[in-house]
Amino acid sequence: MKLEDYISNDLPTLNFNESVLDSKLKTKDQRVSHFPVTLNNKLYGSLPESDLQTFSDDSKLISEFQYTLEAFFATEEDTILDLLTLFAVNETNILPVLNSNKEYIGFYELNDILNFYAETPFFNEDGIVLILEKDSATYSISEITQISESNNALILGLHVSFKNEKTSQVTIKIKTDIIDEIIQSYRRYEYNVISNHEDDSYLEDLKNRSNYLQRYLSI
Repeated sequence: MKLEDYISNDLPTLNFNESVLDSKLKTKDQRVSHFPVTLNNKLYGSLPESDLQTFSDDSKLISEFQYTLEAFFATEEDTILDLLTLFAVNETNILPVLNSNKEYIGFYELNDILNFYAETPFFNEDGIVLILEKDSATYSISEITQISESNNALILGLHVSFKNEKTSQVTIKIKTDIIDEIIQSYRRYEYNVISNHEDDSYLEDLKNRSNYLQRYLSI
């Protein structure tokens, strides 16, 4: 399925000019964090479910509480990473979607997007995950790619998983039968492999030396 195939319309939207009572009745038993508020296909914002329940005067209109609406939305052109960022930044499990004419056409639901992401090769295909660390001023995605591909590894995905002024960490998933050789290649380029792997002969050698030293000191 394509990402836009996950746009849904089975969540009730709140009408900007409807009463609080009608909104509460419409959204009863809905387990979402926000409800899109619209009028004539125009999105006015998203009303937090927790705020709706605090409105004590049921005769008032939703428009009278416009100050509580949160202004976030997705577009049809957004990528999977755009959507995950929007979900996280706005602490929501519902993302209203606007088309190119800025009209409301539905919403993305967080679990659907996570399921879509889980089906990508980065998560779905078998491979080996490495976490590489290097000085932030000298690490290079192109260099990491070159090292991997020069060792005939198939790259399934990579991303910068941590970064500060001193160091950066890159998580990479690869498919290979010679993981030990690739790990040693990364180290020759001064990348610290901070994830543990059974086939890492370098770490195995350090472990053996440590065990030998402990036995020696116990004599």
